[in-house]
Amino acid sequence: MSDPIRTRQVGAVLEVIIDRPKANAIDLATSRAMGLVFRDFRDDPSLRVAIISGAGEKFFSAGWDLKAAAAGDAVDGDYGVGGFGGLQELRDLNKPVICAVNGICCGGGLEIALSADLILAAEHATFALPEIRSGTVADAASVKLPKRIPYHIAMDMLLTGRWLDVQEAHRWGFVNEILPEHKLMERAWDLARLLESGPPLVYAAIKEIVRESEGSTFQTAMNKITKRQFVTVDRLYSSEDQLEGARAFAEKRSPNWKGR
Repeated sequence: MSDPIRTRQVGAVLEVIIDRPKANAIDLATSRAMGLVFRDFRDDPSLRVAIISGAGEKFFSAGWDLKAAAAGDAVDGDYGVGGFGGLQELRDLNKPVICAVNGICCGGGLEIALSADLILAAEHATFALPEIRSGTVADAASVKLPKRIPYHIAMDMLLTGRWLDVQEAHRWGFVNEILPEHKLMERAWDLARLLESGPPLVYAAIKEIVRESEGSTFQTAMNKITKRQFVTVDRLYSSEDQLEGARAFAEKRSPNWKGR
């Protein structure tokens, strides 16, 4: 049996492909493998950006593997580091993640996409949360989706399981760009290379501030920033890169980010 998760590193970019024909569904073993991949991505200073996509042209991921569940995989089993799919609950993941949705993206597959920072989608991509029809709850989506798109649209998806085409997903704002199928991965790599060339300490600060401030008032979050109570902000403000950015601007040249 082939590896359900394929990875490829080019420079500081890591490409992660879910490869479990036919639907790229995720069982416990695959989820644990994904957790190890994204943990290592988080902890490897030579990696700056990740792309996640699915193999084939029909499915990004159908999410939780119901056939595996019927055969004994517990829905509340050990998903591994980072929870289901390795991304949803991975602590301190302060690097950009791009999701390239190459087809059907439903259930836990959509929850994985929502865990990324940027979502690109092929023109034929479709989205749904059909858990209601199999007698379970889309738990992570129930937390995340009403904060990302209008409440009533999120509740429509959660309560009815209806499908959205890519144009509607883009209209509600949880897809950044729509691409022709043959251009999807090319655009994902172009975007990854742009981010690869950027300041990793600033990315880390952005991600921690956004994540940790979600339940805070504006002033509480600002106080934590100005008092350098976020680890990534404190590191940024004391870094060589902070000085390099100022010098490069003054000298009218491109900065050389070192991540320290």
